[in-house]
Amino acid sequence: MGKQIRGQRKGAGSIFRSHTHFRKGAASFRSLDYAERHGFIRGVVTEIIHDPGRGAPLAKVVFRNTLRYKQDKELYIAAEGVYTGQFIYAGKKATLNIGNVLPVGSMPEGVVCCNVEGKMGDRGSFARASGDFCIVVAHNPDAGVTRIKLPSGSRKVIPSTCRGMVGQVAGGGRT
Repeated sequence: MGKQIRGQRKGAGSIFRSHTHFRKGAASFRSLDYAERHGFIRGVVTEIIHDPGRGAPLAKVVFRNTLRYKQDKELYIAAEGVYTGQFIYAGKKATLNIGNVLPVGSMPEGVVCCNVEGKMGDRGSFARASGDFCIVVAHNPDAGVTRIKLPSGSRKVIPSTCRGMVGQVAGGGRT
């Protein structure tokens, strides 16, 4: 019969499960709301944290709630150069600065961005690993789409309303 190989044993779980208990949570943008679709909203980076099982650091960003008197805490993937105490602006009218979140249609061609959405409002799906980035290649305002170059080198056409964070993901110097 032979011996069961290690790759097969790993399917059983037990000691081969990943240690997910201490992970900090899912890293994603804010839910797409009126403030981001039409203007911008300001948040502040309260801390940069390490997430076990992830190469890239995470940034805890605190926004004011748009409806009630409270704060919304979000976990963003930190871009290279983001620091604690930094203001992060998210929305259509946000400026083109490192760490800001804006639609790829608002970015000029050649801009390096990360954590780009594949569909509008999916809260980030491309270029999320440490040191990764996308490049905005071209816009087609008539069709409302933007062409981006992914970290793999392939080019992809996405809606211009999809958001992305300006800059590349931090933690890229790992060997």
